[in-house]
Amino acid sequence: MKKTFANLEQLKDIISKYPTPFHLYDEKGIRENARKLKKAFTWNNGYREYFAVKATPNPSILQILKEEGCGVDCSSLTELMLAERGGFYGSDIMFSSNDTPEEDFLLCKKLGGIINLDDITHIDYLDNITGIPKTICCRYNPGGVLNIGNKIMDNPGDAKFGFTYEQLVEGFKKLRELGAETFGLHAFIASNTTDDAYYPTLAGILFQTAVNIKQQTGIIISFINLSGGIGIPYKPEQNEADIIAIGEGVRKAYEEILIPAQLGNVAIFTELGRYMLAPYGCLVTTAIHEKHIYKEYIGVDACAVNLMRPAMYGAYHHITVMGKEDAPRDYLYDIVGSLCENNDKFAIDRVLPQINKGDILVIHDTGAHGHSMGYNYNGKLRSAEILLKEDGTAQLIRRTETPEDYFATLRI
Repeated sequence: MKKTFANLEQLKDIISKYPTPFHLYDEKGIRENARKLKKAFTWNNGYREYFAVKATPNPSILQILKEEGCGVDCSSLTELMLAERGGFYGSDIMFSSNDTPEEDFLLCKKLGGIINLDDITHIDYLDNITGIPKTICCRYNPGGVLNIGNKIMDNPGDAKFGFTYEQLVEGFKKLRELGAETFGLHAFIASNTTDDAYYPTLAGILFQTAVNIKQQTGIIISFINLSGGIGIPYKPEQNEADIIAIGEGVRKAYEEILIPAQLGNVAIFTELGRYMLAPYGCLVTTAIHEKHIYKEYIGVDACAVNLMRPAMYGAYHHITVMGKEDAPRDYLYDIVGSLCENNDKFAIDRVLPQINKGDILVIHDTGAHGHSMGYNYNGKLRSAEILLKEDGTAQLIRRTETPEDYFATLRI
């Protein structure tokens, strides 16, 4: 069974000040996890984690990660603005975007962030807008299907992101001609995997690509960004990724491929979001209705506006009924929200203890791609975000939206 990082009494105390629903984050867990990740890559002198802002775009969360030595990975203008207001500048910022508007490139260049180009046509586009910076990165798409052992991991050939290998060679040559001096290589070809072989396999692909580029062009790749993709066990029976073993697997590939090619000074970057935050956030909601028709339904005060992953693609999120952790799990429920959509369900045919109106439910693993994917369908308002600090106190880090917020952009 999954355990909650806040107990029932703590939640009742928070709810007395901030009504449900809300997203709650665990500062202690976030810091400990960031330190564990850093430990896994201490063998690489240039290693740095660039947290994927899109996962949890909250300044208080970014500040915690900044204090733990992380940079930020941004993918839009407003994420760059958020980074700037959080005190991230220069090499603190990786900008990995696609189909990128002009103003996004302009702001990243102004902040001195590292631009990660998604397409070869973006070289001329960027050059015409603001010139090519001294440090530049390119995103690689190896195409085909990614296999690990006998398992198909993903299908990069169907992804819209990145350069082909031939475009990489041509692109790096052109970037050098336009004044670039420091080059990076990046790829993201799988999502939410807890297979410890993924990062080492990807590293092997990128390391060999860096060797090939050096041999063909003379260009030295200074940093390699393994991007994200390491996932978490959303279901209790799933295995957790072993980040120490993963780091060791990447080190082994580094020593086998890069060092013999005199590329032993390449810095390794990661760009994790889900792994960094998902287990350290939860959606706290209250049961407010029950319905008995062809199935048994429990209606809660949260809905897909607060967490769209289950409605969007049937994602599993574990649910704990607080105070009933040890009670018999002998009821079959659909846990639903109030949207006018039948897919507004946090759980379907889930075996749980008996739920009564007023019970507090914790929906696990919402610390990444939870609040950030919220929306306002049916005029619903996005919830508050609260930080459970290391000393046990609760800090409001984003207030609940109001009807005035909803109407603010309208002209009536």
